[in-house]
Amino acid sequence: MIPKTAIVHDWLVSLRGGEKVLQAIGELYPSPVYTLLKNKKVLQQLGLENDLVHTSFIQHLPFASKGYRNYFPLFPTAIERFDLSAYDLILSSSHSVAKGVCKWPDQLHICYCHSPMRYAWDLYDQYTQNLRGIKKIAARAGLKYMRTWDFRVSKRVDYFIANSQFIRKRIQRVYGRDAEVIYPPVMTHLFESKQKEDFYLTVSHLVPYKKIDLIVEAFSFLPDKRLVVVGEGPEWKRVQEKAGKNVELLGYQEDHVVRDLLARAKGFVFAAEEDFGIAPVEAQAAGSPVIAYGRGGVLETVIEGKTGVFFQEQTIQSLIGAIERFEQMEFDPLFIKTHAEQFGKERFCKSFQAFVEKKWEVFCEDSYSCRR
Repeated sequence: MIPKTAIVHDWLVSLRGGEKVLQAIGELYPSPVYTLLKNKKVLQQLGLENDLVHTSFIQHLPFASKGYRNYFPLFPTAIERFDLSAYDLILSSSHSVAKGVCKWPDQLHICYCHSPMRYAWDLYDQYTQNLRGIKKIAARAGLKYMRTWDFRVSKRVDYFIANSQFIRKRIQRVYGRDAEVIYPPVMTHLFESKQKEDFYLTVSHLVPYKKIDLIVEAFSFLPDKRLVVVGEGPEWKRVQEKAGKNVELLGYQEDHVVRDLLARAKGFVFAAEEDFGIAPVEAQAAGSPVIAYGRGGVLETVIEGKTGVFFQEQTIQSLIGAIERFEQMEFDPLFIKTHAEQFGKERFCKSFQAFVEKKWEVFCEDSYSCRR
């Protein structure tokens, strides 16, 4: 029996790593998608039919298309209002509230967890440090409630899948649950390696925890080295103010432009503590070595001295030191590219489908109410 399936995703307003996971899941299990809000351009990029994507009431609130994060306190209510009672299998792709959908005992819920809710747990202080007065008090109260809610609804999930060992440990620490590790799909087959040119590259959504300002500021002390920055976001102005003449800000670029830059860059710079980090894997798929902050998922995807180097502190001095070491080393683009291929989409699809089928079989054997 093929179970009647629903897919749940936090929101569909930009195309990033989580959306690529959703796309792969949707190709394996073509199903209706439930999400807080959607953007038609993103649906087109993902190949999703508009009529099969169901949104919450947040979609219709004023200025929600760009200011949806302002409705953050309403996210739990919005996700819990979805009626999924007609489905046998729920597959959620969650870094925020998607895991919190309501389910019945005769339904199986498998959550691909990109991370426990970052702003409620690990990034709590970072998200509130620049707030003052009543805004800070309100934000802390809201995040405290969200943390309580997030822990409670994690019990609704039957099985967790983590996108890295790093996140598996975080799921254990935050939710007290175990998780299977299945690395997310990276389109490694789309990348080619070219003759390396004399510039460094970073590609990222410009938000605080990505630390793009740190990278840009570090290169201000290295005026003879060129840095190219691709991406847009709320930190744009801050990054622009710190950019020297040797830093080129390109803003948003189409995928084919990014792939070309990755193929030609002498090195890719990554300063975030990321759950997995698709961008460093994409860089390696293009044969380009990585200079990365030595925390998080990159420790599972980058090999020190062979596919890149690590710096140990998110400081200008530590990053500059890594760049100087990098300059003294030689890397084999073919080895780097071959290493990255183990994180390809085909491997994800086989592992994810095998996990779901196994858990569905066990669920049906144990459940008197399994629908056949």
